[in-house]
Amino acid sequence: MPSASPIGIIGGSGLYQLAAFTGHREIRLETPFGAPSDAYMQGQLAGHEVVFLPRHARGHKLLPSEIPHRANIHGFKQLGVQWIISISAVGSLQHAYAPGEVVLPDQFFDRTKGRGADTFFGEGIVAHVAFGDPISTELQEVLYVSAQAAGATVHKGGTYVNMEGPQFSTRAESETYRAAGHAVVGMTNLVEAKLAREAQIAYATVAMVTDYDCWHPDHDNVTVEMVIQWLHKNTALAQGILVEAVPRVAKLTGARAHEALKYAILTPREHWPEATAKKLALILGLA
Repeated sequence: MPSASPIGIIGGSGLYQLAAFTGHREIRLETPFGAPSDAYMQGQLAGHEVVFLPRHARGHKLLPSEIPHRANIHGFKQLGVQWIISISAVGSLQHAYAPGEVVLPDQFFDRTKGRGADTFFGEGIVAHVAFGDPISTELQEVLYVSAQAAGATVHKGGTYVNMEGPQFSTRAESETYRAAGHAVVGMTNLVEAKLAREAQIAYATVAMVTDYDCWHPDHDNVTVEMVIQWLHKNTALAQGILVEAVPRVAKLTGARAHEALKYAILTPREHWPEATAKKLALILGLA
């Protein structure tokens, strides 16, 4: 059984490995919710044990709607992770957030159309976690200080619009998000945040801006080529932020997210179906 690693990292588009990651080994897990996106990589980063998972699998083989989010987050829980740093490529919805800059969102707006399950619960056990503040403020503050230390132009706060994809936005959609004052647009992070909260794991997003979506009159519509160019430029910066952040996260002693289920489960224990309780044993603290 692999040793516990309290810090997890989810790599987004273009971040399939970390140059500063040493002594790592692959860990392939099965979960009650199927197989995760890829093998987890457990090793040392900045002198601390971490677990890394490429969200879209190495080689970028999974569409946003194909990512097995429940398996991914449950796998982190199996490995003892208490903090998840999500690195994600996003489009900017405002002049203030330029390609190459970093946004640390504190809210999400859902524009998906009923993707796969975004909860561990159901099948006889009902839970409603508080999600008004979906990002761990404790972790976000560490990431803000770390991004500054890494030399990033970083913006703290703002709303991440989680769109369906895999197509990029229409101009009408992009302008609507802009008019609402939202900050960035991406395709993956909301479900991760929901499931991390249910798993009582503190979660925060590092949104790496690659483009201006399609609204900016002085920039071309977003293309894969444009995104890839900025992904390569942003990779070194993302790694620099992680090198700064991991030792700081290791010093954190707790987060409100770590007690998210304290008052969330409505179904009395005597009514829990045996099969569901077994499936959710780790989430429910029974394992």
